[in-house]
Amino acid sequence: MSLLQRVKDLVNLKKITIAELERVTGLSQGSIRNWDKTSPGVDKVQKVAEYFNVSTDYLTGRTEQPYYALTEKEKLDIGQEVDRLLDGMATDAEVNFYGEPMTEEGKAALKAAIQMAMELNKQKAKQHFTPKKYRN
Repeated sequence: MSLLQRVKDLVNLKKITIAELERVTGLSQGSIRNWDKTSPGVDKVQKVAEYFNVSTDYLTGRTEQPYYALTEKEKLDIGQEVDRLLDGMATDAEVNFYGEPMTEEGKAALKAAIQMAMELNKQKAKQHFTPKKYRN
């Protein structure tokens, strides 16, 4: 899928026109429609990516993942952190659910939920705290 087609898809999802996108991002009128004929500058692609909150890698077709994905190492680190958080759940006496000891199945479900929440927060932090010039 081309850069222009990805932008068109995002514009349609947001229910705006390409002309509106050009206005809000400060791009010249008609410039985005020419992206199928000439390659835009990185700064222009970055403006569009920031507007839609997607990575430039997604817009340029380097990845199918539009958002900031975690690396396997980051997922592993989060898993280890979740394990540390849940170490206190090692005995039934320490963790109660409505006054009853939590089952192993309940602990596993809680662990999965915490891990997913931490992964989502890590993705948002990566996006927020990565300097714009280094964002994908």
